[in-house]
Amino acid sequence: MSLLTALTTYFSHVPDSHRVAVLTISVTLFWWLEKRQDWRMTYPRWSHALTNAAFILTGVGVQLLLGYSLLNALNWTSLHHWGLARHLPYTEQPIVHFLVAFLLLDLFEYGYHLLMHRYAYLWRFHAVHHADPSVDVSTVLREHPGETFIRLTFLLVWVFISGVTFWALMARQFIQIVSNVAAHAHYRLPDQLDRVLSWVFITPNAHHVHHHESQPFTDSNYGDVLSVWDRLFGTFRQMEAEAIVFGLNTMPEPVQGATFRQLLGQPFQPSPPGEYAESLVPRAIAAGKDIPQSQNA
Repeated sequence: MSLLTALTTYFSHVPDSHRVAVLTISVTLFWWLEKRQDWRMTYPRWSHALTNAAFILTGVGVQLLLGYSLLNALNWTSLHHWGLARHLPYTEQPIVHFLVAFLLLDLFEYGYHLLMHRYAYLWRFHAVHHADPSVDVSTVLREHPGETFIRLTFLLVWVFISGVTFWALMARQFIQIVSNVAAHAHYRLPDQLDRVLSWVFITPNAHHVHHHESQPFTDSNYGDVLSVWDRLFGTFRQMEAEAIVFGLNTMPEPVQGATFRQLLGQPFQPSPPGEYAESLVPRAIAAGKDIPQSQNA
């Protein structure tokens, strides 16, 4: 059996426990790296992490519910030979199929992320993630169950459009997990290395800009694994590490950090000043604020 055949067979039958293991190992590794670098780490690290990790419990039910729908969608596209990734040239070859599937899903995830920022009723849920004033590896877990439902619903649409196979989706998710954990880590790459890697990938340095508290930086670097879409569509920005302030200036959290209950209720509170208008108008414009200068790349 060739290596390629072995990989496609493995990802065709990969148990959920293996994805959990990849997430656990990734979080543990970058938690250790954060401590070694100790970059601006002046917050209560363990209590902050436990609050963020509590979102795992609220997300499980949503993932089980929509996971079943996702399997049905994958089976339907397979049965009807439906989707872009099944009809483009040479996609019957496993490597080509995976590359096409990876690029399509990454582009769709870029579009999903942009929409979460552009519409108020979506932003309310995504803002729970963005309001974290101490972005670190645990922030990747801080996803409101409402956003989990929205994200997986979009994924159903992406699977239907793309027609990706189950094994290609699972293989990409392994890469996606490691990439997302790394991007949120409270860790900075050396500038020279980051300048090279960020031409292709969303690095921690690039994603930290996305988590800056104010416009236009909040609405930049939307990429999931790849940064090429931000480069292509003009949403890539860079910022000096010393200038980055995590959180949202329109939704500041208490110094001691918000409680899990407060975060669950946050999307249902009255709209904070400067939130997105119900259109494609950015929050800063809707609030009548000046847009700070940025460095485009």
